[in-house]
Amino acid sequence: MDADYAIVGGGVVGLSIAWGLLKRGKRVTVIDGDDGSFRASRGNFGLVWVQSKGMKQPRYARWSQQSAAIWGAFAQELGENTGLSVPLEQNGGYDLHFSEEKLEATVAQYEILKEKLGGDYPYEVLGRNALRREEPHIGPAVVGAILHHQDGHANPLKLLRALADDVRRLGGRVLNGMTVTEVTRPDGFRVTCSDGTEIGAAKVVLAAGLGGARLGPQMGFKAPVRPQRGQVLITEKLPRMINRPSLIARQVDEGGVQIGATNEEVGHDDRVTQPGLSDLAAEAVAAYPALGKAQLVRSWGALRVLSPDGLPIYQESREMPGAYLVTCHSGITLSAAHARFLPDWLEGTAEAPDLEVFSEDRFALS
Repeated sequence: MDADYAIVGGGVVGLSIAWGLLKRGKRVTVIDGDDGSFRASRGNFGLVWVQSKGMKQPRYARWSQQSAAIWGAFAQELGENTGLSVPLEQNGGYDLHFSEEKLEATVAQYEILKEKLGGDYPYEVLGRNALRREEPHIGPAVVGAILHHQDGHANPLKLLRALADDVRRLGGRVLNGMTVTEVTRPDGFRVTCSDGTEIGAAKVVLAAGLGGARLGPQMGFKAPVRPQRGQVLITEKLPRMINRPSLIARQVDEGGVQIGATNEEVGHDDRVTQPGLSDLAAEAVAAYPALGKAQLVRSWGALRVLSPDGLPIYQESREMPGAYLVTCHSGITLSAAHARFLPDWLEGTAEAPDLEVFSEDRFALS
């Protein structure tokens, strides 16, 4: 047996789980995809975000809160272990609104969720004047914002690099450029790759994002994941002009402003399009008019990994006990929870979080 766990997927989700298991003394092999794989970890918006999540399922809001609460300590430990900084700003984030009616409707929804969470949902509503005091560059079209104090943003590429380095430092084996073709369970699990490589493991975690749709059914999972394209724009490095992130724009630690993202149902097409980029630019300039003079330096499209209801899926296979499906579209926000808490669920310890609400059983009637 090569490992206690074989983790199929070497993005932030897979590496976070691997890191947590290695910290518990487990032998772990991570099998990462080839250059043609769709990689959400390298194309996302980098938010550590609680706001608006779990409006119809409070357990998701709580799970996001639990992860956001320990994100800073998680990033600090990765930095200390590897010498690689994992920048994080967690001073709150905005849901910007261009309509008073939409703002009021959203606040009403937040109040319902806040009650379901026992009052633990720290946000405030900022009118135009209050918002301008916080964000002097905000535009006159923005009528107000919801400031949620648990939100923030990080550098996802630096997180990915630090995780990969620390997984190796802890003794994890990372196999890059591999395409898994089959997972079988003759005596323990055997993971077979397209080049003939085989990895034996006591347990398997399928954390391959959109690749789960192909591999999941042969492991006994429904794996009903679909792609959703998000296009993003990046400006030149600018003096500080945005103090807190929003879903429209954020200023990254290196100075550039990241503008995004679209939500497009276009299948496995991750190309950028002129209409998509134009819409992003127009909304960003409406929110922050000074961006109208900024030079754009690059753009990209990437594919989110979405379940039918947008929530994560955590499931042990009934056909192949010891095989687990872990998939979500909030891999950055949930990375701390996946590293600190999810290994207890995989190990079945007394401290394991209750994740039953995120099982595939909720799709039984779909």
